[in-house]
Amino acid sequence: MKFFLIRFKYLTRDTRGATLVEYGVALSLAMLVGVTALTALGLEIEDAIVAAQQEMPD
Repeated sequence: MKFFLIRFKYLTRDTRGATLVEYGVALSLAMLVGVTALTALGLEIEDAIVAAQQEMPD
């Protein structure tokens, strides 16, 4: 347990990985926006396909 506390204290003082964390947060945000946009677009396309299908004769 003492090892983990010492390691945690070291990591909180070390700022070399701050840029990596920032890139990770930015990437996560970009992925969230992309997935949300594609989901919304997919739903609109699905509605258009269903409407086109209903207009077609059997």
